[in-house]
Amino acid sequence: MDRDLFRTVKQGTRNQARLLYHRLVCRLPHLLAVTLLLVVAPPLVSTLSLAALWGEARANAAVLVAACAGCAAAVYAYATSRPRPVYLVDLAGYKPGPAHEATRAQAIRQFGLAGGFDDESMSFQKRMMERSGLGEATHFPASLMSIPVDMCLQTARDESEAVVFGVVDELLAKTGVRAEDVGVVIANSSLYSPTPSFVSLIVNRYRLRHDVVSHNLSGMGCSAGIIAIDLAKHLLQVHPDTYALVVSTENITLNAYLGNNRPMLVTNTLFRVGGAAVLLSNRRQERARAKYQLIHTVRTHRGASDRSYGCVTQEEDDAGHVGVSLSKELMSVAGEALRTNITTLGPLVLPLSEQLRFLATVVLKRVFRADVKPHTPDFTLALDHFCIHAGGRGVLDELERSLKLSAWHMEPSRMTLYRFGNTSSSSLWYELAYCEAKGRIKKGDRVWQIAFGSGFKCNSAVWKALRAVDAVAVGDAGSPWAQDVDVLPVHVPKVVPIDDDQASYKTAA
Repeated sequence: MDRDLFRTVKQGTRNQARLLYHRLVCRLPHLLAVTLLLVVAPPLVSTLSLAALWGEARANAAVLVAACAGCAAAVYAYATSRPRPVYLVDLAGYKPGPAHEATRAQAIRQFGLAGGFDDESMSFQKRMMERSGLGEATHFPASLMSIPVDMCLQTARDESEAVVFGVVDELLAKTGVRAEDVGVVIANSSLYSPTPSFVSLIVNRYRLRHDVVSHNLSGMGCSAGIIAIDLAKHLLQVHPDTYALVVSTENITLNAYLGNNRPMLVTNTLFRVGGAAVLLSNRRQERARAKYQLIHTVRTHRGASDRSYGCVTQEEDDAGHVGVSLSKELMSVAGEALRTNITTLGPLVLPLSEQLRFLATVVLKRVFRADVKPHTPDFTLALDHFCIHAGGRGVLDELERSLKLSAWHMEPSRMTLYRFGNTSSSSLWYELAYCEAKGRIKKGDRVWQIAFGSGFKCNSAVWKALRAVDAVAVGDAGSPWAQDVDVLPVHVPKVVPIDDDQASYKTAA
């Protein structure tokens, strides 16, 4: 524990020093200019009358013009060197129709009819689903609800097209932005990467212009949505006066596991259909109607550690069935990645008092050998809303404990898991949409999105609300929560038994 704490503190100190250095270097010209003005101006004003100053100016007109030109150039250079603000204009989340809804008992029964599972695997999946935190109306693609299941490239494409086109259509309708005005498009889907890519699919469907900047992300895990946002942020710094469309999804059709390897069975009980689209812009005129401004993105990648790298892998079992294997060390690896991430994010958002308290406990423990517990910073002092990737009940429980969050703070993540399941990289946007639908977002509020992904990665984004979000308007505009927000939240016990009679099945002939 001491060794981990020392590494965390050392990393945090290094991050703070690096941040201070960059701020000092970036602001050095401005500091020098202000210092020079404060040093030179008062003596001149005190020793020369207004008439004398005017006479000096007329006598040295060329020098004055040159000085003014230099000041104008400095002001222009400062203005153009500042990062362009990145605004989130609006977002859309996909909600499949009622025909795609399935209770937990129906899901277990359908797995049994799919064939290939022995009794022990069926019992294991039932126990996991009883403890998963998922509700009775999560969504499956038509390919997995048919008998027999239809897992092929065409049905996978059908699923993805329904999600991607659904959210992009809704987003463009909500914002009124023309497709030809989109200058950047980024799509991410980790386990399904067709040819042509998702980005090409979007460009073709919406007839985007030929010079659109496009990127297709795959294999990045459930944190790919934040990676896409970070990439869009950097692209919006070099492509002025444009919009960036970010689409996050995952494909379930080709990634249901039909074997009996226990570490690979867990994904069947968690992952469900979902997707989201986000419209970003660097146009200053968009600030008036945008919902949020991006303040920080922090990306942590611990792939240099073999233990972290191998804790989430896609592989084949002994029978040739492909699935995603989750290591027993996943929670430990996620905790290490989170600690590394917040040592970078903390100095950016936490008040100085919290940083000093943390430093003081470290000094007492390391230098004076005092018997004190390490201070866990209180992020609720700097951040108002927490959107934590709904990867599973265990992940949410661990982060609630380690970050000392309240049930209110965890509600968006828990209700997203309950209503939509683990939708991979899009879960963060369902959570933000939940905050909006509940009328929680007020002007000036700060939202922290935290996501974990294979590799192993922990990524964060911090947004500032530019205005209060009207919950009624959000519902009228087609929020994925419109039909459920009045009955949520609900209490979800640690274990919710599934009726054996409803979950029973007969092996398909």
